[in-house]
Amino acid sequence: MPRVENEVIINAPVEQVYNYVSQPSNLPQVWPSLYEIKDEKLLVNGGYSYRWTYKMGGMHFAGTGECIECVPNSVLSSKNSGPIDSTVTFTFRSKGIQTKVTLTIDYRVHLPLLGQLTGIIIHKMNEKEAALILDNMRIRLEM
Repeated sequence: MPRVENEVIINAPVEQVYNYVSQPSNLPQVWPSLYEIKDEKLLVNGGYSYRWTYKMGGMHFAGTGECIECVPNSVLSSKNSGPIDSTVTFTFRSKGIQTKVTLTIDYRVHLPLLGQLTGIIIHKMNEKEAALILDNMRIRLEM
């Protein structure tokens, strides 16, 4: 399963950053290809289940997600299922008044015509998107 990983330092306390990211409906504000989050339901572990719509290559894909690990101000991991299966993990490390956020995405795209070249292109797009997600998050939370 391909993996994309990136990190950023945000000039905001870990509690503020974690609280923002832990609410799935906030993610489309910083994740350009994440078109929609709906039907959020609070889980016993403190995370959420939800339905998502993602756009890639001009196509929309729908699926479901559920928080599988939720450690306040430390780790938030969600498993997503649909035409794109993924595990999205945010880790948070307090650095005084700053927070180091690491985003790790393990994913698989279920496209029957997905050849090796297309897979490489999608991976490069996902690497750029991960950096953009974190940069958008930094800008939003530092405002």
